[in-house]
Amino acid sequence: MRWLCFLLLASSAAAQSSGAKPLQFDLTAIPATRDSFVFAFRGAERGWAVWQYEIRPLEMTQEVLYTAASEFRPVEEERLRVVLNRQTSEPIASFHRIDLFSPGSDTIMVEHDLEVKHGEIVGRRRVGTKNGEVKLIPVARPFSPGTVLHDDYALLAAAVTNAAPGDSLAVRAYSEFGDSLATLSFVAEQPTTIEVPAGRFDVLPLRTGGLRLYATRVAPRRVVKGETLDGTFSFALVHSGPVIPSPE
Repeated sequence: MRWLCFLLLASSAAAQSSGAKPLQFDLTAIPATRDSFVFAFRGAERGWAVWQYEIRPLEMTQEVLYTAASEFRPVEEERLRVVLNRQTSEPIASFHRIDLFSPGSDTIMVEHDLEVKHGEIVGRRRVGTKNGEVKLIPVARPFSPGTVLHDDYALLAAAVTNAAPGDSLAVRAYSEFGDSLATLSFVAEQPTTIEVPAGRFDVLPLRTGGLRLYATRVAPRRVVKGETLDGTFSFALVHSGPVIPSPE
C-alpha cells in the first residue's frame, strides 16, 4: 500500500547515519505459495490482500514472480507484479498500480511499469486525475548493483537472512513512486511467538519506519503479520495455499 511506503521512508536519514550493517537477502528461502491476509483499521476489518510467490525455472537461473492484490476499503485498490532473480535477489521488473477513492484528492490512479537493464531502471509512470487526464512520465535513472526496490518491503523482510536481535540493517533502495534513491532499513527486535488466524509462528519482529513486520525465523520464510507502531492498522495471515499460475 502506497501510504505504508511513506512510513518506511521516515527512518532513511537515521539509517544512513547509524552505521547499520548491510542487509542480506535469500530469495531461495521463500517458498512457492499463495498467502491471504485480512486488513484491520482501529480494530475493524477493512479489506484483504493476496500475496503470491511463484518460482519460474529458466535455462541458466530461476526467477521469483511476486504478485499482490489488495483492497483497503474505502480508500484504495492495489495490484503489484515484481520479477526478481532468485539466486542474486536482483530486481528485474516491477509493475504497480493503485486506484484511489479519496474525495479530498484529485489523483485517482498512480501506476509505474519499470525494468532494470544495463545498469538503469527505465520505463514510465502514469498519474490519473478526476478530470480524466492521464500524465505520462518517462523514467530513466542509473540503478547500481545491490539496489533493491523500496516498495517491495514485505517481500524483502521475508528474505532477510542476517538479522539478529538488536541489529540495525540497511540497504540502498529505489522508491518507485518517488523516482528517488532512499535507504530501506530494519531494526531487529527480540524473537517471539505470535498467533494469527493461520496459526502460531515463531517470528523475528523487524521494525522499519512506522511499521513492524513479523517474519518467520526459519524457512519457509514469509511475513505473517504487520502493524503500524501505533496499532492503528494491521494485517494478518489467514490462509496459505497452492499457487495459481499467472499468465506468461
